[in-house]
Amino acid sequence: MRAPRTLIAFLCTLLQLCLGTVYAWSFFQTILVRQSGWTFTQTAWAFSITIFSLGVAAAWAGQALPRLGARCLALTGSLMFSGGYLIAAWALHLGSIPLFYLGYGVIGGAGIGLGYVTPVATVAKWFPDRKGLVTGIVVMGFGIGALLLSKGLAPLLLVRAGQELEQVFLWLGVIFACVLIPCSLLLSDPPQSEKAPAAPAAAAQPRGGQLDAILPYLRTGSFIVLWIVFFFNIAAGISVISFQSELLQEVWGLADPALEPAVLAEYGAMLIAVSSLCNGVGRLFWGLLSDRIGRVAVFRILLASQMVVFGILMTETNPWVFSALVCYVLLCFGGGFATMPSFVLDVFGPRRMSAVYGAILTAWAAAGIAGPVYVGYLKDTYPDRAMLYCFLIGVFMLACGYVFSYLLDDSRLRLGRPTLRGTLREYGIPVVSGIVPRGKCPPQVVP
Repeated sequence: MRAPRTLIAFLCTLLQLCLGTVYAWSFFQTILVRQSGWTFTQTAWAFSITIFSLGVAAAWAGQALPRLGARCLALTGSLMFSGGYLIAAWALHLGSIPLFYLGYGVIGGAGIGLGYVTPVATVAKWFPDRKGLVTGIVVMGFGIGALLLSKGLAPLLLVRAGQELEQVFLWLGVIFACVLIPCSLLLSDPPQSEKAPAAPAAAAQPRGGQLDAILPYLRTGSFIVLWIVFFFNIAAGISVISFQSELLQEVWGLADPALEPAVLAEYGAMLIAVSSLCNGVGRLFWGLLSDRIGRVAVFRILLASQMVVFGILMTETNPWVFSALVCYVLLCFGGGFATMPSFVLDVFGPRRMSAVYGAILTAWAAAGIAGPVYVGYLKDTYPDRAMLYCFLIGVFMLACGYVFSYLLDDSRLRLGRPTLRGTLREYGIPVVSGIVPRGKCPPQVVP
C-alpha cells in the first residue's frame, strides 16, 4: 500500500527539518567551551568536520541515489545522524574531543549528507506538476531546522538536564532516532517511477560508468567558476552561522554590561531562530528571483550586498542592527543553495544535473573547513578584535567571489557537436532506431 503524496511531502519536510538542526551549532558553542574546557578553535573544528563530512557524503549520495534508492539512503543517514549525537554524548562524558569529532563530526555529518539529497529527489518524483513549489518547501525545511533546536528542543532539554550538555546530546540522539527512522522507512518512489523503463541516458553511458561520463564536464571552466563562487558565498555565511550566538552576546554585553549570562544566551538563541527563518525564506525568495532576472545576476547581488553588510558588521555596536544584518547574511546564504541547482541545470542539462550538483556540493565541504575554523582561531588569539577581523576576512572572501562571478555564464555547455539523438536524450526522450515518438520533440529542436 502506497502512502499518499501529501504524506510523502510531509515526511520529506520533516526529515530536512531535523537534519537542518545542524545550523544551530552556535547555541552549544559557548556552553561547550565553558563545560568542557575546550578552546573556541577546538570546538569550531567539530562544526567544520560536520559540514565537511556533510558535503562529501551529499556528493557521494547524489551519485548513489539511483542505485541504492531513497529509503536505503534516508535510513542509513538517519541512523548515522542519531548515532552521532549518542557518540558525542559519550565523548562529553569521557572528556574526549577526538571521539566528539568522530561522533558529531564525521558520523553525524555524513548522516546529514546522506539524508540531505534524498527528500528533495523523492518529493520531486511525487509532484511532477508542482516540482518547484514542493522542492522549495522541502529545502526550506532544512534552512529553518535551527529554529526547531534553538527555541524548542535544546532549551527544554537543558532545563530538564540541569544544564548538563552530555544529557542534552543523549536525548537529542534518542529523539531524532524516534522521528527520523520511521519517516525514512515510509519513504518510497511513486508507482509510475518504478514501472518506468530505464532512461536511455543510462544505457548510453560509457563502460567506465557515470564518473567517466561526467569527468570531462568537471574539468571545464564553467564548473570550476561555479564551484569557486559557491564556495566563497558559503564560506562567508557559514563563518557567521558557526558563531552568531556568541557574537551577538558580545555585542549585547558591550551595549548593556548589566545583562546576566542567561539573558545573553537567550538573546543568542533568539537570533539563531530568527536567522534560520531567513535562511529558509531566502531559499524561496532568491530561487524565484533567479527565474526572473537570471542566475548570474542573483549571485552578483548576493555577493555584492553581503560585502556591504559585512563591512557594516565590522564596527556595528547596536545589537538590533547587528541582528538584522546577520539575518540578511543568512537570507543570502540560503539564496545560494536555492539558486545553484537551477544554475547547474541550465548549464549542464537535466541528464548531468544530479552528478554535477553532487560534485558542486564539495564546495560546501571545503567552506565548512575554511569558515568556522578561522573564526574560532580569531576568538582564541584576538578576543578583543575577533569580530573586526572575522568580518574583514568575510569581506575579502565575498570580494573574491564577486570578481569570479563575472566569469559566470548560464548558457548551456556542450563539449561536442550537438546532434538530434543527443539532444533528445538530454530531455529524457527515448529514441529507437532513430525514430522520434510523435509529439515528443523538445523545444528548439527540429528533427
